[in-house]
Amino acid sequence: MEIVFTLDELELVAQKVIDQKTPKVILFHGEMGVGKTTLIKQLCKTLGVTSTTSSPTFSLVNEYETIDNQVVYHFDFYRLKNEMEALDMGADDYFYSGNWCFIEWAEKIPSLIPDEHAVITIELVENEKRHLTLTNS
Repeated sequence: MEIVFTLDELELVAQKVIDQKTPKVILFHGEMGVGKTTLIKQLCKTLGVTSTTSSPTFSLVNEYETIDNQVVYHFDFYRLKNEMEALDMGADDYFYSGNWCFIEWAEKIPSLIPDEHAVITIELVENEKRHLTLTNS
């Protein structure tokens, strides 16, 4: 799936991503500030998370629960020094839990990513628009 959108269309974009029936582990690629966390927040809302969502930059992972008792994990591995730090926090247990896992900066942990995953790449294009590409592994 490919889509060009503005931030005003984020709710629609998140619904389209969820409707794609992707694997529940989704990697997010894009430059810092392109809107990865903003999209993840909207995906959480679309899935039914009602609590406040935020970037887990310092905690590495935030856990949310949806109104129908699903669990959503949001990871931000930007500050990791090596994959062992992710293993020490139990990242592999999260990834194979069957729950939604939204992962920013997954390039820091390449050997830990499950074979079955999806990738969302976001690029900033002209006029404050973003170009999103969604692929499944």
